[in-house]
Amino acid sequence: MYDEYLTLFPEGEDLVISADSGYLSACRLGVKTHILLGDFDSLGTPKDLPDGVECLRVPAEKDDTDTQLAVSVALERGADEIVIVGGLEGRIDHTLSLLAIAEELWELRDKKKKRPRRIPCIITNGKNRVRFVRNSGVILLREQYRYFSVIAADEKLCGVFLEGCKYPLKNAKISRTRQWAVSNEIVGNCALIEIRKGGAWIVESMD
Repeated sequence: MYDEYLTLFPEGEDLVISADSGYLSACRLGVKTHILLGDFDSLGTPKDLPDGVECLRVPAEKDDTDTQLAVSVALERGADEIVIVGGLEGRIDHTLSLLAIAEELWELRDKKKKRPRRIPCIITNGKNRVRFVRNSGVILLREQYRYFSVIAADEKLCGVFLEGCKYPLKNAKISRTRQWAVSNEIVGNCALIEIRKGGAWIVESMD
């Protein structure tokens, strides 16, 4: 993780959940943890926790990852937006799992009200930032990230429009097996991405 480039920090009443050794990262960043969760295979048995930190210990042998459990707790506590810090470096299986979490949060549905319950999710390690969108658009500011990619999650994306970038697109198609909308560059203050049909990960990068 690239601490010096992180810009997304909790504010006000934001709930901070640290998953296992993520607690050490939160401490290093000066972020107060409200809930510490995990099997503690990386952190070890937590000792001398500050007052007010809720500790949720889970079995080491389980179906969900610590991050998936942390996201579930966040949703139970009423989260309507989630930021995941870390996980974009190191083991590729962990990274792929995080990308799936972002997709799942976008696709959530409110079973009682029978309508979409879309939860925006951003994953960042400072130098990179990822989000999932479907049949939607996003404006990317060049304040921190100069490059971006549109990675198809579905078999095909249709009606892809890219503006304000070095390689613009107009009503283009992108297939999952031919990811050619990679490493584009914002040329102005911002870039506009619109995907009329399909789901994709939007990846922002510093270099």
